Amino acid sequence: MQIFCDKLKELRKEKHLTTKELAQILQVRDSTISRWENGKMSPSIDMLYKIAVFFGVTSDYLIGLED
Repeated sequence: MQIFCDKLKELRKEKHLTTKELAQILQVRDSTISRWENGKMSPSIDMLYKIAVFFGVTSDYLIGLED
C-alpha cells in the first residue's frame, strides 16, 4: 500500500497538480486523494485504472510490481 501512496504523490507532484486539481480530474473529492496518499484508503480497481491512464503508467507500476 505504501508503494501506491508514494507513487501517486510523486506522479501528482511531477505534473505540478494539487490534490484538489487531481481530484477534479479524477472526479473524486480532494479528501479522497489525501486519503490515498496517506494510506488511509485504497482506490477501487476501476479508479486504479483511471489513475494509471491519466498518468500514462501501468497499474502494475502504481502498486509496485514493475519499475
